Amino acid sequence: MSRASLIWELTKRDFSEKFAGSVLGFVWSLILPIVNLVIYMLIFGKIMGGRLPGKSDIYAYGVYVTVGLVPWMAFVGSISRASNIFLEKRNLISKVSIPLPSLLVYVNLAEAITFMISMGFFFIFLFFTHHKFDMNMLLVPFLFYLQQLFAFGFGLLAATLTVFLRDIKEVITLTLQFWFWFTPIVYVRDILPDAVKSILPYNPAYVIIESYQRIFVFGTDPNYQALIVMTLCTHLLLFFSYWTLRALEKDVRDFL
Repeated sequence: MSRASLIWELTKRDFSEKFAGSVLGFVWSLILPIVNLVIYMLIFGKIMGGRLPGKSDIYAYGVYVTVGLVPWMAFVGSISRASNIFLEKRNLISKVSIPLPSLLVYVNLAEAITFMISMGFFFIFLFFTHHKFDMNMLLVPFLFYLQQLFAFGFGLLAATLTVFLRDIKEVITLTLQFWFWFTPIVYVRDILPDAVKSILPYNPAYVIIESYQRIFVFGTDPNYQALIVMTLCTHLLLFFSYWTLRALEKDVRDFL
């Protein structure tokens, strides 16, 4: 079996195992994004009366929350699952000669499919609510690529180190919780103290999420300078993660 075939088979198995034993099976992967979208758009926007400063659209806050939470769920899902992937798939690693980074590829691919389904329903909602579309929306695939590449690099480093120190997985779980609240997703940046605002640009998740918010909510260009810096840092992280794995790979396989 080729590497691509193996990755695709693992991705399909991931979905089948997630809904194993349920009557609807894969259909749940369509139902859950719709339910989440209803929660984000209707409950946050209409029922709870959330409003964005300077925005009269009743759906503005719902859109703001959606374009933050949908990418965040793919981002955090990729990192949290990747951090334990070598331990989780130790039986496969011991039986099949597979490049270890390939296991993270299937995790990212599975999260990408869920993201695309959610965004597909989101775009349908925007269409029927007469939301304004502009050329900046063409940047969405790049933003998603960048966030998932960062998640891949971060997850690869975490997965490598977790083999030797199992507590890292729990540390990452706590870190992701703090990271979420340090990123303006369900609240607006303006409510933060000036000291916190000054360090937000160093938060990779903020750079990505703010870009989605600028494009979908505020109709402005993303911060291209911040995106360029993050692109460079992401590739440096990826290089460092690969270098770390290559240096420790023999020990990783022995510990597994």
